[in-house]
Amino acid sequence: MARVKVYSTGRCPMCDKTKKLLAKWRIPFQEVRVDQDRAGLVEMARLTNGARTVPQIAIDGKWVGSFMELTEMHMDAELDHLVEAGNG
Repeated sequence: MARVKVYSTGRCPMCDKTKKLLAKWRIPFQEVRVDQDRAGLVEMARLTNGARTVPQIAIDGKWVGSFMELTEMHMDAELDHLVEAGNG
C-alpha cells in the first residue's frame, strides 16, 4: 500500500502536476478524488483541519501540505525513503 496519499479533483492542474512529479520521483501514491468520493472529502477535511483546496498530501497518515510543501521536502531529501525499492 502506498504511504503517500494525494487528495485531488479531476479538474485541478496542480493535482496533475503533483501526481506527475511523484511518478517521476518513483514515489507510489494513492489518489483520492474528493470530487467523486464523499468519504474521501470528509477524510481530507478531518486530516487537514478543514482545508478546502487541492491537492492536499499525506504521508504515513500525516498531513504534509500541498504541492509547495511536497517539492520543498523533495529538495531537502526528505522523500528519499519513499522511493520504490528496486527502481534505480
